[in-house]
Amino acid sequence: MGDGWRTVDVARAAGVSVQAVRLYAGHGVLGDVPRSPNGYRAWTARHADLALAYRALAAGYGGDVARRVLRAVHAGDLRDAFAALDAQHAAWHAERERLDRLERALAELAEDDRDAGAVAAGASDGTTMTVGEVADALGVRTSALRVWEDAGLLHPARDPRTGHRRYSDADVRDARAVQLLRSTGALLDAIRPVVDALRAHADVAALRAAVDRRRDVLDAVARARVAGLARLHGVLPPP
Repeated sequence: MGDGWRTVDVARAAGVSVQAVRLYAGHGVLGDVPRSPNGYRAWTARHADLALAYRALAAGYGGDVARRVLRAVHAGDLRDAFAALDAQHAAWHAERERLDRLERALAELAEDDRDAGAVAAGASDGTTMTVGEVADALGVRTSALRVWEDAGLLHPARDPRTGHRRYSDADVRDARAVQLLRSTGALLDAIRPVVDALRAHADVAALRAAVDRRRDVLDAVARARVAGLARLHGVLPPP
C-alpha cells in the first residue's frame, strides 16, 4: 500500500478498531504522526507495525510496560526500554525460583507425611512437645513460633495446669509447613490458606497441582513475551 495510509488501514493491518488506533496514538506508542496538507493524519506502514508491536508487547508484559517501552523507543532511549523489559524478566524469574522452592518444600512435607503415617492423617500418639522443643527441632526461634501463632497459623493447646503451650504431632507438622513456606519467601497471609488446606486434608497433592498450573501460566506468558519481543525487534532503529 505504501505511504498515505488512512486510520482504518492501520486498524485493519493491526487487527483493532479505529478507536483503538486513536487511543494508541494518544498514548504515544505510535510515535509521531504527521498531518497531510488537508489536515488528516498521514499514517504509514510503520505505524501499523508499531500498533502490532504494542499489542504483542501488551499481551506479554501488560499495557503499562508496553507503553513505557515504545515511548522510550520513540524518545531514542533504548536503555530505558530494555531496562523496563529486564525488570519484568527478573520479576518472573524470581517467581519461578519461588515456585521451585515451594515445590521442594511440598515434597518435604509429603515425605514428612509418609514418614509420620497416621499422624499425617490427623492422628496423634498422645505425646506433645513444648515450644522450646519444637523450636529446637525445626531450627527456629521460639519467638517465630509465637508470631506464627499470633497470625493464626498455629493453634497449640495449653497445659491446663501450667498454661504452657503444648504442640501435638499435627501442630508440629503445621509448624514445619509454615517454616518451609516461609523459606520460599511467602508472606504469612499467603501461607494461611496453604496451612489450612494441609490441616483439612493432610495432603499436598492439590497444592503441588496448583504449582504446576502456575508454571503453565508462566510458560504461556513467556511464549507471549517472545512474540512481543519479535515484534519489538522489527520496529527498533538499527544499532
